[in-house]
Amino acid sequence: MDPYWELSFGTDARPDPGQRDRLLRGVATTGVTDLIVFAHGWNNDHSSATRLHRRFFTPFPALLERAPAHARAAGRPAPRVGYTGVFWPALRFADEPIPDHTPTRLSEQTARLAIQRGLDKVTLDALLAFFPEAVRDLHRMAILLRERAESTERLAEFCTLARRLADAGDHVAAADRRASGARPVLLDGAPVTVCTRLADALESTGAETVPSAAPEPDEEADSEPGDGPPPFVRLWSGARELLRQATYHRTKGYARAVGESGLAPVLARLATAAPGTRIHLVGHSYGARLVCFAQRALPAAAPATGSLVLLQGALSVSAFGPDGVLRGLHRRVDGPLVACHSTYDDALGTLYPAASRLPGEPEPPGAVGHEGLREGPAGVRLTLAETAPRSGRPFPARGHVSVDAGAVVRRGHPPIGAHMDICHAELARVVLRAGHILP
Repeated sequence: MDPYWELSFGTDARPDPGQRDRLLRGVATTGVTDLIVFAHGWNNDHSSATRLHRRFFTPFPALLERAPAHARAAGRPAPRVGYTGVFWPALRFADEPIPDHTPTRLSEQTARLAIQRGLDKVTLDALLAFFPEAVRDLHRMAILLRERAESTERLAEFCTLARRLADAGDHVAAADRRASGARPVLLDGAPVTVCTRLADALESTGAETVPSAAPEPDEEADSEPGDGPPPFVRLWSGARELLRQATYHRTKGYARAVGESGLAPVLARLATAAPGTRIHLVGHSYGARLVCFAQRALPAAAPATGSLVLLQGALSVSAFGPDGVLRGLHRRVDGPLVACHSTYDDALGTLYPAASRLPGEPEPPGAVGHEGLREGPAGVRLTLAETAPRSGRPFPARGHVSVDAGAVVRRGHPPIGAHMDICHAELARVVLRAGHILP
């Protein structure tokens, strides 16, 4: 999978200048006809992110063996494909499996215990690096989670500290909201109510919020937050999930900032340095958000990207609707806007809606990585089998394309399910067919 370049961005959205210049120079001098730019959603450390990028790109060379014949038939030169992995500030909790992870009973047990016990050292260290301005608050939250006191005051204290982390990036993350400008209940709701709902969401994914050895709260106490003493063990598991979602709230802000102010300018310079190279954007999870905002921020004079593929995208379906911040994005792509989705993704099917609900809203819009894109005038829905060349079906040339990837995106464990299960040759084929590099 050569040539391959890395492109890193900091919290200020500025690219590493050496990496940027190597990318611009390399693409311009190596005869790359198509550059696939991949931004995934979890970058705790450089080595694990590099492994993911390389693992995701591994199936591409074998699939591309058919590309020269396709190019000759179309009257084009054989493609030379290059690859770029985007590194940006995004955090994965240690109980979440890495992409291409094969679930085991041990890994599932580790995740279950993490939910029940609080913050392990690996996750706490990652949080301290991600929020360097909040060292005292994070250590205090770790203590509160470890003690799990039967105290509404301590629970409220924890929620206040977690929300403080989210608020720091709130002005950027607000882009997904509808015209009302309302903030999610997650950020403003009563602590017991919010933690109860998050515990409910965790349990609906199959996660255990109460240790099996602990006595279960009786049904009367569990029915309403005000009826009897709150089941505090369960509430603290919900509080831990609030911290995770607050972290994601900050990640959303970084994704937009890096896309708009970091990646988009690099892509514009790339179009000037290598005008004959077609660029294809691929994003996973919040990386899907990053590439969408990069596409949106490209100057009108810049050549359109060849395709845009979202893998388990952590974006609201309403963002692409008539009033959404990404409305009409497909018209800025010289190819299809593809969303691969799976009902096995509990992070997007269960936790994302629970964290996104607005006041007075019974059911918030879902995520494109769980539901796909809402069909517009040119919308198409396909199964993964229908994206294979043997289906005899040409890949759509334009518009919204939703691909049900549940045939392969299905491995994982609670609470996020198959959200990380993206390293598959079938998904690599979708990227290549969307870019019309393969027939």
